[in-house]
Amino acid sequence: MRKIIGITGGIGTGKSTVSAYLKEQGYPVVDADQIARKVTEKGSATLAELARNFGSGILDRDGGLDRRRMAELAFSSPEKKARLEAIVTSRVIAETAARIRELRQEDGPVAFLDAPTLYETGSDVLVDEVWLVTADESVRVRRAADRDGCSEAEIRRRIRSQMSEEEKRCRADYIIDNSDGLEQLYTRIRALIKKHD
Repeated sequence: MRKIIGITGGIGTGKSTVSAYLKEQGYPVVDADQIARKVTEKGSATLAELARNFGSGILDRDGGLDRRRMAELAFSSPEKKARLEAIVTSRVIAETAARIRELRQEDGPVAFLDAPTLYETGSDVLVDEVWLVTADESVRVRRAADRDGCSEAEIRRRIRSQMSEEEKRCRADYIIDNSDGLEQLYTRIRALIKKHD
């Protein structure tokens, strides 16, 4: 029976880099963002409900979800963010929980759940421990701006709309500082994995 470790972290912390490295090392990783993409794919009931609630402006030319536009709308007010989560989150959690149950039945080393809003959605109940990926805010802003093409003000607004770093630090079992380069990050991940061998 596998142990399940949750990996979480705010925008620009490098949580996806940690998950990618774990996958390369052969560990199973359930990706909550990928599940969210699946449940909101073109033609899905979830996408239709989002369009009814937020308007057709959230759709791209092909009728799929324009994620950047959706994020801009959702992060523009707490009410809109809550509405988005009410529509999408329950479906994502149900699918995630089903995958976690399957992984627990398998023999093998640890498996991971990559979930940016692990605590906010209550999904930490699905895992045995939590690794929080963190980084200096200036590093986070630069990374997110480079990746998403958003303004610094927009990224800082997103950071403020997420659960505070302090609260996540208090709740996490392990903290992975990703303010430095990749080699330092990989060394920190390997040290944590050794604790579970």
